[in-house]
Amino acid sequence: MSYEALFYPKSIAIIGASRNIKTVGNDVIKNLVTQGYTGNLFPVNPKADILYGKKVYPTVQEIPERIDLAIIAIPAQFVPDALVQANEKGATAAIVISAGFKEAGNADLENQVAQVCQERNITLIGPNCLGIINPEIKMNASFAGVMPIEGSVAFVSQSGALCTAVLDYALDLHVGFSKFISTGNKAVIDELALLKYFAQDEKTKVIALYVEQLENAPELISAVKELSLGEHAKPVVILKSGTTQEGSSAIASHTGSLAGGDTAYEALFAQAGVIRAHTIGELFDYVQVFSKNKLVPVENITIVTNAGGPGVLTTDAVINSGLHLAKLEESTIHKLQEFLPKAANTHNPIDVLGDAVGETYQKTLDILVQDANTDAILVLLTPQSMTEIRKTAHAVVHSHYYGNKPVLASFMGQETVHPGMKIMQEAGVTTTTFPEAAAKALGVFSKFQKYSVREKSEVLKFDDVDKQKVADIFAQAKQNGKTSFPEAEALEILQAYKFPMLKSKQAKSAAEAETIAKNIVAELGSETTFAMKIVSQDILHKSDVGGVMLNVTAKEIKEKSQELMARVARNAPNAKLDGVLVMQMAPKNGVEVILGVSKAPGLGTMVMVGLGGIYVEVLKDVSFGYVPITKNDANRMVTSLKSAKIFEGVRGAKPSDIDMLVESIGRLAQLVLDFPEISELDINPLLVLPKEEGVRVLDARVLLESHVS
Repeated sequence: MSYEALFYPKSIAIIGASRNIKTVGNDVIKNLVTQGYTGNLFPVNPKADILYGKKVYPTVQEIPERIDLAIIAIPAQFVPDALVQANEKGATAAIVISAGFKEAGNADLENQVAQVCQERNITLIGPNCLGIINPEIKMNASFAGVMPIEGSVAFVSQSGALCTAVLDYALDLHVGFSKFISTGNKAVIDELALLKYFAQDEKTKVIALYVEQLENAPELISAVKELSLGEHAKPVVILKSGTTQEGSSAIASHTGSLAGGDTAYEALFAQAGVIRAHTIGELFDYVQVFSKNKLVPVENITIVTNAGGPGVLTTDAVINSGLHLAKLEESTIHKLQEFLPKAANTHNPIDVLGDAVGETYQKTLDILVQDANTDAILVLLTPQSMTEIRKTAHAVVHSHYYGNKPVLASFMGQETVHPGMKIMQEAGVTTTTFPEAAAKALGVFSKFQKYSVREKSEVLKFDDVDKQKVADIFAQAKQNGKTSFPEAEALEILQAYKFPMLKSKQAKSAAEAETIAKNIVAELGSETTFAMKIVSQDILHKSDVGGVMLNVTAKEIKEKSQELMARVARNAPNAKLDGVLVMQMAPKNGVEVILGVSKAPGLGTMVMVGLGGIYVEVLKDVSFGYVPITKNDANRMVTSLKSAKIFEGVRGAKPSDIDMLVESIGRLAQLVLDFPEISELDINPLLVLPKEEGVRVLDARVLLESHVS
């Protein structure tokens, strides 16, 4: 891919340059000529002679020099030929602004464009896009009228219309861009390709994306993890619109029913380390705090305010963002007391009172930037009759430049505080309209900084599994047209991947059940009791039809199995019953969790962990991760559960064996990587025993895709 020709072309052909103002073809050439691009420009239009002082050529072939980049704004059906002609003239990159492709039902034409680009190694942005802008070389290769200021933020958007709004917001907030890209239909270049480019781009420090749909979660996760690690970590901020579509087929598993809505993207962003913005306002807050401050550890925040109420509200916001109020050094407090009024509060949050002038803020901030216990400062101001807006803004700017720690400001109001906000924005200070947003941005900043210094983690992989046994089971199932494996058969699959099991065996008759129970008692001891579960391909949830009996003794097995079969036959008269599973009763000192597998169309396969048992769909305390899964990924999945504290031991209970739970997540991930034909899988419950006692699979179900091959 020739990104040099795309972002730093020395010569550009504008195919479809137009004489008609207020058209795309006219705006593109006008922007390039009037906004400072200094490379060679070659407008192409058979009906024009001169455009904006540039000679116009009837065809690409008649351009007298080699071109690097072709910008194409002509009817869609002519685009493939235009790409060929541009490439024959030297172009290794192209921007197709033209619409009328996949978005208009012409997928074949878009595929033709992609094929031309792949055959000729053309780096393509579009089609159906706004274009791109590189402020560094004053190249506005788009039909957006604004040239943004140069900066360190790379912005990528699937929506061209949003791009123009973002450019306007950015100018107001004085946010600068390294690259600005409208991806359009992504026929060749998508977000993943651009992320890999920005990883190497020295001009880019922060990457912001607006996306409607993504693909290939594992590669995206890998790319973002690489970006987010180390001394030169680059945060990736994504604003995602819409939610994933539910599959049209019926969902048989607990996991499938819990994986709908926005879950697939939440899992992707959490695993990759993506910072998710839920609004355009949040996107700009996060972009500001990362692009305008050095990435340093931030935990303890000091608030400076001239009004008590906003100070208290901001304190709440700081705490709710996972941060702490700094405990100021005694020397800091004494220095503040030397000049602040007695009524002022010199303990964090610092209230300099409503009559504080610019000099008061300046002295306060000069002291605070020296305070060793303060990691970042949040400056609040409410406009009062004696408030000096501009002088206070300059005080904040001074602290931002010389304090060597993040300083954020929220001057509350609109018209009155506007001059001060502009002073700070133009000087590179992170500003927000409301202080709660500043606190939230600092919380995100802190979390990413911690994430950036974590150690790399390897994918969980196990050499003791019996892959061939599972392959044989699935091959036999294929021959028989079978796609569903109820508990007894599912346990056999899991056992091949060394999941710890309770003693169990399927019985086809009451007499066989009694024999199985006696054999297990002989091995484990006379105190052993049993669970009995109905075996049927037609029954998804056994407890719903009375298909489970617990704490049955060996002496009762024969009678109880007959009773169980009769009860299920009454409750599910259309189900084919294949017998009962006789299983050793589980220990009572464990925590029930659920492990599962679900597929997110276009993104990949997810593994789920959560609080298990019969209430899983009510409580919905679950988290997801895409395969392959590292140890860090598995630990994050467990610790992100609302119920994670349970594993630490409550009310005298011993801590749970988290290490074996993490291992189980890894084994399940390996199973579905080895056998991608698994469409859904539930292990519910997986009993997590006390530390060093391991886990036990109590129940499971496996579904294969119907087109397994």
